[in-house]
Amino acid sequence: MTERLSDRLRDFLKTAQGKDVDLAYLRRELHIDPNSSADANLRTLLSGILTKEKLVRGSGRRDGVYKVIKQVQPVRVFVPGRERRPKFELWFPKDAETQMELSFAGHVVVREGDLITLGGVKSKGKTTLCLGFTGANIDKGPVLMGNEYTQLVPSENGEDVYEPAPRFFNRLDTMKEWVEWTDEEGYDKFTLLPVMDDYAEHVVKDKINIIDWINLDGDKSYDISKVLGSIKANIGRGVAIVALQKGEGAVNPRGGQFVRDFSDLEILLDGFGDNEDDILLTIKGCKEKTAPIVGKSYAYTIINNGTQIYNFREVKKCSTCRGSGYTKGGECDTCYGKKWVDK
Repeated sequence: MTERLSDRLRDFLKTAQGKDVDLAYLRRELHIDPNSSADANLRTLLSGILTKEKLVRGSGRRDGVYKVIKQVQPVRVFVPGRERRPKFELWFPKDAETQMELSFAGHVVVREGDLITLGGVKSKGKTTLCLGFTGANIDKGPVLMGNEYTQLVPSENGEDVYEPAPRFFNRLDTMKEWVEWTDEEGYDKFTLLPVMDDYAEHVVKDKINIIDWINLDGDKSYDISKVLGSIKANIGRGVAIVALQKGEGAVNPRGGQFVRDFSDLEILLDGFGDNEDDILLTIKGCKEKTAPIVGKSYAYTIINNGTQIYNFREVKKCSTCRGSGYTKGGECDTCYGKKWVDK
């Protein structure tokens, strides 16, 4: 008995869920003559029955292109014996002076599948935090991806290979004083991937994935929402920590509100005064917390070849100059133009 076209088409579409297909492609794959009655039947099936059944969706342009809808099944929540997953144990970097985690860390509740974004002005400590997270969680086998962590160089056999970038390697050397980067056999306890694009396709499921940093063309900043959403969808029971560039004086990182769409913890990094190693850290958003930390700001100094945080403390806007850094007499005598004072 000859198999019906509708059955052949349904079986084929099962293998193309989530993809776009057009009539020409389907004709080739299903061996349909464009001048036959089967071709007319194909068009009718796609625009009629299969569209009503939500198996496909037309593009709306009459171009013969259809989106094959990914089929999903309802998820039962209260299944007898379902495990309640605990909080994800993610350690934050420490203050080099006190050897204590950053003071707000104890109030942040991190869950499996969470995304932490670090939106920072250039050279304002994104990498310091990324490597700090790596070192603090080294026994969990974190995965590192960075625009400036690797470089392509010629090998002895003439083929180009990736190796650690000198500045990145030097920072890891400095951190050897307090981080054991390798196991007893000398192998890395972390995974360094030379990924600078298509991050979602390369994240390692169920691991701590640290991406420093995502680079998008200026006119495509809005794409950050899709990128971050895809990363979260692929992270499984792991956690993603993603650094993003922020323009000088900008309130938000590139991508603006789109960054907030998927961030479970959003941290902003700016300069603090005139010293380029002094950093202002602000908690922009936090989806789950045990204390009111959103909107709070902290200051610290980066030391030791950009690898450590020193003198981490909470700060507030200067009340004398109202956060402007100046009074009628000139530079504010209270904050010395920094706009902030220790709380």
